Amino acid sequence: MSAFDAVLEAIDQANARDPRHCEEEGSAPVPLELLYGIRMSLMGDSFAPDADELVRIAARGQHIERWIIPRDEYPRDKSGYFRWRNELKRHHSKRVSGIMAEHGYSQEDQAIVADILLKKNIKRDARTQTVEDLACLVFLKYYAVSFAKGHDPQKVVGIIAKTLPKMSEKAHAFVADLSLDTGLLEAIESAKIKLAAIEQS
Repeated sequence: MSAFDAVLEAIDQANARDPRHCEEEGSAPVPLELLYGIRMSLMGDSFAPDADELVRIAARGQHIERWIIPRDEYPRDKSGYFRWRNELKRHHSKRVSGIMAEHGYSQEDQAIVADILLKKNIKRDARTQTVEDLACLVFLKYYAVSFAKGHDPQKVVGIIAKTLPKMSEKAHAFVADLSLDTGLLEAIESAKIKLAAIEQS
């Protein structure tokens, strides 16, 4: 087994311990973050098939062991949300770079992946932007509809309006290939109108 494959397997083994499971119709329950990592990799195969292995490692480890830092441990306000997200990013970057070290990756490669997972230099670093694009595309394809079912339509539009600016032009164009739910497509168009109005104000 190559070092790259060993790292992906170690990430999957960690995420397979997620006590939360996704039960989709016609399939056995799957640990949530294990499924998320696989979806990130599959989206990468479609959206960025030429991405190097550091991008592919970062994509697979984007949510490694996400469940061990619960949202409920932080205040339910904007400040608490960002503290939670920042703590998650630090955990993801430390765990994945540690796994890479165990399998012989250089400190330079570990640092690159850590920076990607810390979301440093989005819009300026191609690797970081690619992983951010994948995260946004995976959200739109697999999670946005279920999120919408539990929230007010205007909140859904607001969340999408926050997601779209994070994406590259390439990712925006790729959305057309995702075969999204009609209602979600309408929410995306509403979010674009909202963003345009903000820019003009």
